[in-house]
Amino acid sequence: MKAYLRRQKNDAADAEAICEAVTRPTMRFVPIKSAERQGVLVLHRTRELLVRQRTMLINAIRGHCAEFGIIAPQGARRATELVEQVRQAGAGELPELARSALLRLAEQLDTLAAEIHGLERRLLAWHRQDEASQRLATIPGIGIITATALSAAVTDPGLFRSGREFAAFLGLVPRQNSSGGKDRLGRISKMGDGYLRKLLVVGATSVIRRARTGASASAAWINALLERRPARVVTVAMANKNARIAWAVLKRGEVYRPPVMA
Repeated sequence: MKAYLRRQKNDAADAEAICEAVTRPTMRFVPIKSAERQGVLVLHRTRELLVRQRTMLINAIRGHCAEFGIIAPQGARRATELVEQVRQAGAGELPELARSALLRLAEQLDTLAAEIHGLERRLLAWHRQDEASQRLATIPGIGIITATALSAAVTDPGLFRSGREFAAFLGLVPRQNSSGGKDRLGRISKMGDGYLRKLLVVGATSVIRRARTGASASAAWINALLERRPARVVTVAMANKNARIAWAVLKRGEVYRPPVMA
């Protein structure tokens, strides 16, 4: 309602702007989610918070161990190797004070891993009973986490006129700065739901990696783009494509049909 606010901001002006905004024929409204789908989104937000905390713990353990020359390969799964080195380190390699503190961080890391696994199991149970989520999971690059998030967040795909409009809602289309009949397109706008956009981009990254080996139905299209554009640009393009496919799957109530290879 900011565009309809007259002069200075006060309660009366805000109420007038709200009344003016809701009467516009092109105004869009957010549909009300059911309590069940809102609960699924709470599971996603809780899992995302715990994942961030796990990343913080891993970075803290890596940084403290590096001060004593104890290192391990990158990746969350390799953090267990680093913790094992801490347990086996002698007094000459790692002081007992530092060792006890790092082991406490390792205990918290194990607890977070168990909590994240428990949340993922609950999301899997909901995925198995939700038809829309199961249809979304048939799209390459969309797993259980992304499928459940899309199914819970997008309750009415009919609010979007096309797949491109849904991709624009997620911020996966170029930002426009056009004037005088000249189209100027920049980087992606990053508007809308950043969590859904991140999940689609991460899923598209796995599709790009499989396409490099030719083990994907859209490998020809992806490899042709990789010859002309950087890998990250192709990843965002693939995420944009998956968003449009997801809208079509939700709108038509069908499963994903892979393209017929020549």
